[in-house]
Amino acid sequence: MKKFLIKTLGCKTNQVESALIAEKLTKSGYEETDDIKQADFYILNSCSVTHIADSKNLAYLRRAKRENERIKTVITGCMAQLEKDNLIKQNIADFVIGNYEKNDIGTILENGTKYSVSDIFSHDEFRYEKLYEAHRTRASVKIQDGCDNRCTYCTIPFARGKNRSNPQKNIIEQINIFAKEGYYETVLTGIHIGQWGMDFKEKKTLKNLLEEVEKTDIRRYRLGSLNPLELDNDFIDFLAKSEKFCPHFHLSLQSMCDKTLKAMNRKYTANQIKDLVNYINFKFKNAFIGSDIIAGFPNETEEDFNITAENLSNTGLSRIHVFPYSRRKGTIADKMPNQIDNTEKKHRVSTIQKISDKKIKEFLNKNINTQNEVIIEKRRDSKTGLLKGVTKNYINVLINADDSYKDTIQTILIKDFSSAKEKMIAEIIKE
Repeated sequence: MKKFLIKTLGCKTNQVESALIAEKLTKSGYEETDDIKQADFYILNSCSVTHIADSKNLAYLRRAKRENERIKTVITGCMAQLEKDNLIKQNIADFVIGNYEKNDIGTILENGTKYSVSDIFSHDEFRYEKLYEAHRTRASVKIQDGCDNRCTYCTIPFARGKNRSNPQKNIIEQINIFAKEGYYETVLTGIHIGQWGMDFKEKKTLKNLLEEVEKTDIRRYRLGSLNPLELDNDFIDFLAKSEKFCPHFHLSLQSMCDKTLKAMNRKYTANQIKDLVNYINFKFKNAFIGSDIIAGFPNETEEDFNITAENLSNTGLSRIHVFPYSRRKGTIADKMPNQIDNTEKKHRVSTIQKISDKKIKEFLNKNINTQNEVIIEKRRDSKTGLLKGVTKNYINVLINADDSYKDTIQTILIKDFSSAKEKMIAEIIKE
C-alpha cells in the first residue's frame, strides 16, 4: 500500500482542500502517514501570499528529499499555480499540480502526469465534493473560491481565478454531514467569502446563505476573513440576533490611512473602518475583532504610517495581524516607486505589533470573570496537561477537568491568565 504525507501551508481554504485530498487518497487505497521516511509521496499544499511563503515551500520540498531520497514530491496550491514555469524549468518537484486540479491528485499520481496546471481563469464553476472527516475540532466548509478584486499588491486572483461560489444546497448538505458526524462548529471559509453568491445568475448575498445556515443542525458557526465593505449595519444586526453565530470577526483592513488604502485599491476609508468596529462593539459584548495590516507599502511615508498606527490605537480591535509588504511579481505595487527598505518595514511591523499586544491584553482582561461557551478538544495541552478549548469569541482556554469532558460543549467561567501565552484559565460551570 502506497503511503502519503500532506504538509499544508497558508489559509483555512488550503486546510479544507488538504483534508479532501487525504480523504480521497485514503478511499483510493493510499495510507496517510506522518512519518516522512515511510511515505512514498510528499504532498505540499503551498501558499504564495509572500516571498517568505515561497521560500518556505522550497525549503519543505528540499527537506523531504533529504530525509527520504526515494520519496516523490508533489507541489500543489498557489505557488504551483503562479510559478509553474519556474518549478518545471528548475525541476523543483516530481509533480506540479494546479489549484483547480488538486482534487484529482490521486488520478494524476496514478497516471504519472508530471505537470497538470490549467489556466485558472478558464474555470467558471465551483468544484464541490463532499468531505466527511474534517481532521479538526471545528469543521471548515469551503463556500467559494477565487476573487474578483484587483488589489495592487495581491497575486491571489491569479492563483485562484475568478469568484466561484459553492451552491447553497451543497454548503447546507456539507454542514449537516458534519453535524451528523458529531462536529459542533463549522467555519465558513474561502478566498473572498463576502463575494459569495455574486456570480450566480440570480445574485445572492452571504447574509442569504447564513439565513439557511441558521436552520441546519450545527451548534455554532463562525466566518472567515471579510472585507469591511461587506459588513453593513443590517448584516451585523442579523448576526447579533443569532444564537449560533460566534462573535468573532476578522477584517481584511490592510491599512488605516486613506492615501495608502487608495494606492492599494481598497474601496473604503479609515473612518468607515472605525464606524464598523464601533458598531460591532455596540451590538456585541466582548466580540473578538481581528484584522490584517500591511506595513511598509510603497510610497507609505512616515506620516502615512503614523496615521495608520494612531487610527489602530484608537480603534476597538482585539488583535492586529501585521506583516511587512512583500513585493510580488506581476502586481502593480511591484512597479511602484519609493519601495520601503526592509529595516524600516521591520520597525513599522514592530510598532504595530506593540499596539496589537496591548489590545489583546485589554481584550482578555475584559473577559475575566465572564461566562462563555467552549468546545473542549480531544487532546490536552502539551505544556500544562490541561484540557483546552476555544470560546465562541475566540479565546483559548485551559481547564482542569477529567477526560469525560473531552469533545463536549460546556459553559465555563473564565478566571485568569495562564502562564501560557494568550491562554486563559477557566473552570466548568456544573449545573
